[in-house]
Amino acid sequence: MQPLQGFYYFCQVVEHGGFARAARALSIPKSRLSRHVASLESELNVRLLNRSTRRFAVTEVGQEVYRHALAMLAEADAAVEAVEFARAEPRGNLKVSCPVALAQSSLAQLLPEFLRSYPAVRLQLDATNRRVDILNEGFDAALRVRTQPSDEHGLVVRTMRHLEEFLVASPAHLARAPALATPAQLSEHATLGRATDFERHAWELSGPAGETVRAELTPRMVCLDFVVLRAAVLAGLGIALLPESVVRADLASGALVRVLPGWNAPQGILHVAFPSRRGMLPALRAFIDFLAERLPATL
Repeated sequence: MQPLQGFYYFCQVVEHGGFARAARALSIPKSRLSRHVASLESELNVRLLNRSTRRFAVTEVGQEVYRHALAMLAEADAAVEAVEFARAEPRGNLKVSCPVALAQSSLAQLLPEFLRSYPAVRLQLDATNRRVDILNEGFDAALRVRTQPSDEHGLVVRTMRHLEEFLVASPAHLARAPALATPAQLSEHATLGRATDFERHAWELSGPAGETVRAELTPRMVCLDFVVLRAAVLAGLGIALLPESVVRADLASGALVRVLPGWNAPQGILHVAFPSRRGMLPALRAFIDFLAERLPATL
């Protein structure tokens, strides 16, 4: 492959309209510049420039080579810039959005480690279930859980993991409640729903064979906050459908158990959305790489 150096000097000669002007601009001898271009022509076995003591002109094929060479040099500069960014120490401010439940569970565990690893980075975390406008609101990135990853114009999406919601209850509740073997029997149990009111409440559940059922409910309590619902389940008030990230520790300790373990509800795809990778600040790159490596394991 022809080294980029020859193309660089050729482009300089074309841009400055001759060898003498290009040599002065580059502060190198005209003879050296001429040798570089001549070597390039020899390697390509084509005439790129017509030059004499009185005339300088770019050949037709030289014009075509010049156009492609400019694109190559631009990409080479971008490659060098990417390496410089990668080597630079992550520093500066990051503004990140994250769902409340994820912030209170997994991120609460991971962020101290990230900030200790990158002491020059400052983090502004907006824990909200609102879908923020990354570009117009000045966010560097947003963690999201959606059935389909965001496809907003001007954003890049990096998928991290598929998440599910589990039916959970306390052992004390199950000990005094009727036996439960099918989703249809959920109506015989006290339930806790994530909603704003009692109207038309139901859980869409996927079974072990891929089947889907709709379990109609009359919940004893409804609330949109995962923390409140988790506390109610731990207190033995009923069965709730909660994200795995919210109840992971409770299931591991035995404080909660899964109900109908063959049935669950797909919560969505956990992903991070951020502006274009080109020119990405080292702090943002470090944050996204850190999450991609560590976040899935906490779930």
